[in-house]
Amino acid sequence: MSLEALTIGRVGVDLYPEQSGVPLAGVSTFAKSLGGTATNVAVAAARLGRRTAVLTKVGPDGFGDYVRQALDGFGVSPEFVGTSPDLQTPVVFCELNPPADPPLLFYRSPIAPDLTLTDEDVPWDVVESVPLLWVTGTGVSVEPARATQRKILEARGRREHTVLDLDYRPMFWPSVEQARAEIGGLLDHVTVAVGNRTEAEVAVGTADPDEAADRMLARGLRLAVIKKGAEGVLVATPDGRWTVPPQRVEVVCGLGAGDGFGGALIHGLLSGWDPVRIAEYANAAGALVASRLACADAMPTAGEIEELL
Repeated sequence: MSLEALTIGRVGVDLYPEQSGVPLAGVSTFAKSLGGTATNVAVAAARLGRRTAVLTKVGPDGFGDYVRQALDGFGVSPEFVGTSPDLQTPVVFCELNPPADPPLLFYRSPIAPDLTLTDEDVPWDVVESVPLLWVTGTGVSVEPARATQRKILEARGRREHTVLDLDYRPMFWPSVEQARAEIGGLLDHVTVAVGNRTEAEVAVGTADPDEAADRMLARGLRLAVIKKGAEGVLVATPDGRWTVPPQRVEVVCGLGAGDGFGGALIHGLLSGWDPVRIAEYANAAGALVASRLACADAMPTAGEIEELL
């Protein structure tokens, strides 16, 4: 079966506290889960029936074996998961305190394997032909991944659908200015961008959703998706813009909600849905993930999303 979506970027093993509302020092047990933005998005789309793969790298260790096994179990092809022989598979600890916006502790030193992607790791024929390609802001935070992701987008030639997850995490960057230059530079090579207000401000210099959308569309995008938290989601195209209200849920863990949103966005784009339907569906997917613990394991099915809607 041919691939429908290829995501590129971060992978790791998430360790979630089994005690909520306490600092990391007070946690006694953790639960292991597959993690990393690009990886979770591929899992979320696979849950919705899409044939997905992730281009990334792990270390030559037991956690790397776990990543491949977990991807396979979720229906995501591990074919393009490489190995960095001298690095360790990243682990990430989160603290459910507060649960809605848990602090993260990344173990990705001296560099994460997924940021060592080079030309030799890239399935160039897939990059050029896959119906949907998904890249991330973190993917251009350091070399050699930065140059590799740029080459990938050049080879892609701004084919529909080429999606940028703005994915700004300050701990991966020396300054906001460098992040703006690198992430913002990707906007000239994609057809869709998605992120929250903070990420939009980093990419285009304003946190105002409408102004941010204007600046993205002026760069040639066909769809800008700005997540506004409790105020819903703005979707903008050259033909119009709409704000979709949020879904109200009891938040258990805010991590992964954006990735659930992303997987549903992939599904909607590949289905040819209109922007409002895509945003409503993705909103519901994100809300369901926020109401659960863990990321990859929490991604909803189409039936669950339809039921919430």
